[in-house]
Amino acid sequence: MRELHDPKRTTRSRQFDDELIGLDPDDPEAQAFAAHLDRMQQHGPAYTVEGYIAGVSNFADSANRAEGGRRWAAVVVVMLLLAVAAYIVWEALVFVLVTWL
Repeated sequence: MRELHDPKRTTRSRQFDDELIGLDPDDPEAQAFAAHLDRMQQHGPAYTVEGYIAGVSNFADSANRAEGGRRWAAVVVVMLLLAVAAYIVWEALVFVLVTWL
């Protein structure tokens, strides 16, 4: 199954029947807007492991679509998260080694 935001998908978005009545379904700009509406109307479990993983997936997809300053901001956020995770793992490793040795 292709992703909703895939520009090469062959299935027509339901948005052309509900929200975008009268727009040409073959127009690339209308297809992009329909994909945007599909993403905005996704509802799923937010406070489960699957919800968190879907949130990370949504962040990665939006970061890949971003350009310029927004893309660099996403890169900085990811780098900061990785740096914090590495620091926490290092501190835990040092604590375990000092405690047991």
